[in-house]
Amino acid sequence: MARKKTKKFFQLLQGKLADMYTTLNASRSYLYMVAKAADKGNVSNKDCAGVILYVAEKCTQVCLDAIQILGGNGYINDYPAGRLLRDAKLYEIGAGTSEVRRLIIGRALNKEYSN
Repeated sequence: MARKKTKKFFQLLQGKLADMYTTLNASRSYLYMVAKAADKGNVSNKDCAGVILYVAEKCTQVCLDAIQILGGNGYINDYPAGRLLRDAKLYEIGAGTSEVRRLIIGRALNKEYSN
């Protein structure tokens, strides 16, 4: 019976790791796409706010998932997960809160589609 529980646990763990991996790669792709557009001068405030909002919130979620996987060890200084979570939360508030970024995006979309 214990073997079945262990197998199910590892399957759940693999699923969480897969979600973290795909989230990381989606965030990286979005960031690179906006950065390339910015290099060419084809970027708006909406694009910048969107990428910061998405990447910062996903970073926080991935860090929370890592701490959940590590259990109590996620909070101690032997693993970097706790520090990474604190850093990730700063990304959410560092250049303006997530709510401010949502306002920037919403105003830009209203202006863009009101015509």
